[in-house]
Amino acid sequence: MRQEDEKAAEDDAAPAHLDRSEDGGTLTCRLAGDWTTRTVGHIDGEMRDLRNKEGIARLHLDLSGVRHLDTAGAWLVGRLVVDYEQRGAAVEMTGQSESASILLAEVMPVAEEPTLPGGGRRGSWIVNLLAAIGRSVYDARDDILYGMHILGATISGAQMKLGRKHAVNPTAIVSQIDRMGVGAIPIIVLMSAIVGAIIAQQGAFQLRYFGAEILVVDLVSILIMRELGVLMTAIMIAGRSGSAITAEIGSMKMREEVDALTVIGLNPVGVLVFPRLVALVIAVPCLTIVANFAALGGAMMVAWIYSDISPSAFIDRLREAIDLTSIFSGLIKAPFMAMIIGIIASVEGMKVGGSAESLGRHVTASVVKAIFIVIVVDGMFAMFYAAIDF
Repeated sequence: MRQEDEKAAEDDAAPAHLDRSEDGGTLTCRLAGDWTTRTVGHIDGEMRDLRNKEGIARLHLDLSGVRHLDTAGAWLVGRLVVDYEQRGAAVEMTGQSESASILLAEVMPVAEEPTLPGGGRRGSWIVNLLAAIGRSVYDARDDILYGMHILGATISGAQMKLGRKHAVNPTAIVSQIDRMGVGAIPIIVLMSAIVGAIIAQQGAFQLRYFGAEILVVDLVSILIMRELGVLMTAIMIAGRSGSAITAEIGSMKMREEVDALTVIGLNPVGVLVFPRLVALVIAVPCLTIVANFAALGGAMMVAWIYSDISPSAFIDRLREAIDLTSIFSGLIKAPFMAMIIGIIASVEGMKVGGSAESLGRHVTASVVKAIFIVIVVDGMFAMFYAAIDF
């Protein structure tokens, strides 16, 4: 008899249902149906998505449509409320019955993540470390997939109109080249000249003990042409232009201008990302050439003053020290590093939420990730060149 009553109750149960709408920074969720142990299983995934949603300043929960609520349903609701309150969002619940209010009041403190006095979560540090690594791997997977989407859209064309090919807009590309390339020449020249001068001075100081100060030309030229010229340029562009790309796209994302582009039929990748990527691919190799000349100029000046190596002697030795292999080994890296910087900056910009804190966090992540990946790629190129004797 009891089993028949339970089966009848299960057949009469209405599945848990959730309708949500977002207006600016306000998220409204209307709950309906039976939020009980038997029915909330399929809604748990959607509740987890709501917990991870960023850019919400106010959460409104309407429980007027909830017929039955037990501990399992109250746990899901309480966990959502606690997460938003911990992020500083204002939470408002309306329409709940008296019994639901009592149950939620009892469940809410339990729904908080248990913390230690220092603020960390309970559990072994090994478990926390493995959990952090797992989250990082999943985040890296999402970033790689989104980066491949952006790269594919860039390779296939501008795609200004969704689903249709469109002519490339040269005005936007030239404008970005002026901002990212021409505007960066002064700082690139200054930084490269100083680094080249420092390497020449330190190299001459050490080689003086062996009476081989002229070999400082070989040291500086090979190091600048093969490694430091393109690497310093890429790091400077990552900090200067990469952060600007993330900030520009991120601020548009905050103001919902990216969504507006989609609504009017434009592809955000084609409008925002494509011109910047093309500009970087053109500007970074050109800036690398400028950096190489500036570094060699700084080294030549120091060698003349510090080691009494005349500019004519420096240039004669330079012709013997380097060849086309040394020149192109650095320039080949430049377009790849430009693509890496542009893709990472664009991905981080598209991930910005609705708060200034989110914008700052993603701009920082863009610069750090771009510099790290650029250095790793430079090391991989060095190993590849060594393997093929290039």
